[in-house]
Amino acid sequence: MIITAVESTRKRRGRVDVYVDGVVAFDVARATAAARGLRPGVDIDGVEIETIVAADRRRAALEIAAAMLARRPHSEREVRRRLALRQFEAALIDETVARLRELRLLDDAEFARAWTESRDRSSPRGRRLIVQELRTAGVAAPTAVEAASAVSEDEAAYRVGEKKSRALVSCEYRAFRDKLGSHLQRRGFGWDVARTTVERCWRELESGRTDGADSDDGGGFEPA
Repeated sequence: MIITAVESTRKRRGRVDVYVDGVVAFDVARATAAARGLRPGVDIDGVEIETIVAADRRRAALEIAAAMLARRPHSEREVRRRLALRQFEAALIDETVARLRELRLLDDAEFARAWTESRDRSSPRGRRLIVQELRTAGVAAPTAVEAASAVSEDEAAYRVGEKKSRALVSCEYRAFRDKLGSHLQRRGFGWDVARTTVERCWRELESGRTDGADSDDGGGFEPA
């Protein structure tokens, strides 16, 4: 069999169709075609075609997964799901995941740590909710629990409570307690932590009111 043409593949940027004996036999990345010396006039057989196509798919799967991980950390389950959606076969997905582990690009423990740090920094929540989110992403329970244990719930709950308190400044104590307590529990904090945070935020709110009143009382000018 003879390669008769190598032409750009329509609608698939960076890939080429390889014609053998006048018909399209397979398509590969342009870089693969160049590396393999695929050009018109070259002899090729069925075994070589299978080898080239398999190598190209391995390269494609690894590149897709690596690009995904370059944007942000992902769990192994998320990588597997993405490759499955791109219609890579199960054996190749297993091979790709194993290679990513060897390259230290895929690590569920590191993913869980990064996820926890990101959540605690941008949207604080309790350990229970973090574990739940990590489990949904496919992280094993022990790994998820270990990552979430790095969160200081008292400190995280206070950051949530202090921010929410600004919208509750006009509330009486009971309404303040119920609204802030419910908000904290929805963020995954247990009632003990929520209750302590509610009391702390209420005291600070009351202290601010008192300080404001004192300042108003002594802030005027005395008549001449």
